[in-house]
Amino acid sequence: MQKIRNVAIIAHVDHGKTTLVDKMLLAGNLFRENQNAGELILDNNDLERERGITILSKNVSINYKDYKINIIDTPGHADFGGEVERVLNMADGCLLLVDAFEGPMPQTRFVLQKAIQMGLKPVVVINKVDKPNCRPDEVQEMVFDLMCNLDATEDQLDFPTIYGSAKQGWMSTDWNKPTDNITPVLDAIIEYIPEPESIEGPAQMLVTSLDFSSYVGRIAVGRVHRGELREGADIALCKKDGSVVRQKIKELHVFEGMGRKRVQSVKSGDICALVGIEGFEIGDTIADFEHPEPLPRIAIDEPTMSMTFTINDSPFFGKDGKYVTSRHIHDRLVRELDRNLALRVEKGADEDKWIVYGRGVLHLSVLIETMRREGYELQVGQPQVIVKEIDGVKCEPVELLTINVPEEYSSKMIDMVTRRKGDLVSMTVQNDRVHMEFNIPSRGIIGLRNNVLTASAGEAIMAHRFLEFQPWKGDIERRTNGSLIALEAGTAYAYAIDKLQDRGRFFIFPQEEVYAGQVVGENAKDNDIVVNVTKSKKLTNMRASGADDKARIVPPVVFSLEEALEYIKEDEYVEVTPHHIRLRKIILDDIERKRANR
Repeated sequence: MQKIRNVAIIAHVDHGKTTLVDKMLLAGNLFRENQNAGELILDNNDLERERGITILSKNVSINYKDYKINIIDTPGHADFGGEVERVLNMADGCLLLVDAFEGPMPQTRFVLQKAIQMGLKPVVVINKVDKPNCRPDEVQEMVFDLMCNLDATEDQLDFPTIYGSAKQGWMSTDWNKPTDNITPVLDAIIEYIPEPESIEGPAQMLVTSLDFSSYVGRIAVGRVHRGELREGADIALCKKDGSVVRQKIKELHVFEGMGRKRVQSVKSGDICALVGIEGFEIGDTIADFEHPEPLPRIAIDEPTMSMTFTINDSPFFGKDGKYVTSRHIHDRLVRELDRNLALRVEKGADEDKWIVYGRGVLHLSVLIETMRREGYELQVGQPQVIVKEIDGVKCEPVELLTINVPEEYSSKMIDMVTRRKGDLVSMTVQNDRVHMEFNIPSRGIIGLRNNVLTASAGEAIMAHRFLEFQPWKGDIERRTNGSLIALEAGTAYAYAIDKLQDRGRFFIFPQEEVYAGQVVGENAKDNDIVVNVTKSKKLTNMRASGADDKARIVPPVVFSLEEALEYIKEDEYVEVTPHHIRLRKIILDDIERKRANR
């Protein structure tokens, strides 16, 4: 029997999953000498570090007591559901990581539900017991209740629990007795998580993930289901349409620590990477050349949102970015499809437009942010939900929304969500905080986060996950305020902004360059107004009787990318360049706009 354990780690955003894995790598002595203290090894792309979320799942392995533990990091956001499904396919058990204060959260539930359906055995780790006012025992009860709700089997409900603090680097079976190391977790993995079955027979492997190297191209990653794969062997690739293609394995790698090492052969149960396989998709099977038998494909959740992507055609195009043509953007979107499972791209009505489908605003905005950092310029339209016809009824995606706020704000939250066609499902009060669950159409969530945080003075914790398609709920009132639109191109002056401040709030700083048709602020009323922010003060040598007043300017509102996407109206675009995010009208010229509105 092989001494291998394949473990997926499940946790809500920010419960310390990536920190725990880093500490486990330290325990396995697989750690770079020059690593800075406090620097995360796993979340190594800039976006993941800034937001503190895991976007791409990664594989690492640890050698401990002659066992090889393959650890698979899973994303916690429901927006990256496409990642979660495939990752769990490689595991035999999971570590469920829960914050000792917050308890299990909705997104933990999303991944855990999938793990329990696949029959994985959980080991529960209750992290952050060093926090003041934490409640490990209550949280353990909550985890048990959650598992019962998800229809776990008797065996799954009989889970071991480990307590500790990943940040301080200790774990223990009793939270009142701290230890000085993290080995109790590793011991629990070896003791409770079953080893992969070693199945004899013709080779079979499901491609569940892929890697890309500019040197060898696409690399297929997956777990060997049956038999043995050898370097240089001929294999059959069973594709989605049922065809079988003959291929050859050029190189075979297994994961070791943070990297990979080349080996001659891999037996069933281990996770490996194959170099030299061409034209594969995620979900294809690599099978024995003589007896090709495909494994069942992975079902991936459907996209729920779409956005229009188009080239940047504003007067400022090409000033920031290096990739601005439609060919560049098209190639980049096609490349993204290679890795990003839940994404779909369609050609739009025009030559220079694409409709991109994804799992939510976060999923799509991460793609836009990545492109922007790579030097692309593009424009993006308002996010739209995908509407389906089911049995002749118009249906839209509905999500389960949970909001946790201090008691005094709860009525405001309920009012806000019900106006957006949400229904209150449950409400519980614990320690002066109210935990509410709603069913709400995905349309209603767009732009909700800002309002919720403003109304609760930043205290709200809000999370949502996709539930199902339900019949259309009727119209939802979106942003009611109009826009302030720049009249002509030029430099915005403090003098002009000062005189216009009673019209609404501004999004631009004095001395910023603007162009005609750019949205420079929000009107206090519900109609759009065109304003001239480039007007400077006329200077004369005549003395005036009144002293000049200084311009007093309220600081402008600065949008993040998601906020901008959620804020715009149907006739507006967000212009995204490496250094700027601007809002603009689709039709820049004022007279043309009036004509079109007629």
